[in-house]
Amino acid sequence: MNRIVVGISDMKASRDVEDVLIAYALGSCIGVAVYDPVVKVGGLLHFMLPDSSLDLNKALKKPAMFADTGIPFLFKSCYMLGSEKRRMIVKIAGGSNIMDVSDHFRIGQKNITALRKIFWKNNVMIDNEDTGGSHNRTVLLDISTGKVVVKESNRTLREL
Repeated sequence: MNRIVVGISDMKASRDVEDVLIAYALGSCIGVAVYDPVVKVGGLLHFMLPDSSLDLNKALKKPAMFADTGIPFLFKSCYMLGSEKRRMIVKIAGGSNIMDVSDHFRIGQKNITALRKIFWKNNVMIDNEDTGGSHNRTVLLDISTGKVVVKESNRTLREL
C-alpha cells in the first residue's frame, strides 16, 4: 500500500490500485474524493478557498487552492487517466468552522456553497458527505476499492 498525502491546496489522481490518497486535518478546507469503479481511477482534492478571484496569480500556480479551479482540475486529471464523468462517485468532507468562533468569516460554509454551485452547474451529484460542524477530519481514498473513510478528531474511522 502506497500512502500518498494530499496537502493543503493540493490534488492527486491515481489509477494504481496500491495507492491510498489521504488528506489530513481538513478544517474549513474541503476534501473532494472522486472515483470511477470501472477503471479504478480516483482523485482527491484538498481545496482551501471558494473563489480564485481572490488571487488569480495563485490560482494559476496552485489551481487546487480554490474550489472553482481545483474541482475542474480534479475531474480533468481523472479523465486523463481513463475515468468518465457519468460513472464517477463523488464524496466530500470538511467545511468546518474551526478557528472562527464568532462565525464572522464562515470560510467552511463558503467553501461548501461554492462546491455545491459548481457541481449543480455541471450536473454532478454528491453521493455522500460529512461537512460542517466544528471539528477536523482526515479523509482517505483507497484506489483499489473506491472506499472513502473519514476520521474525525478523537473518533474512529467510518466509511462515507
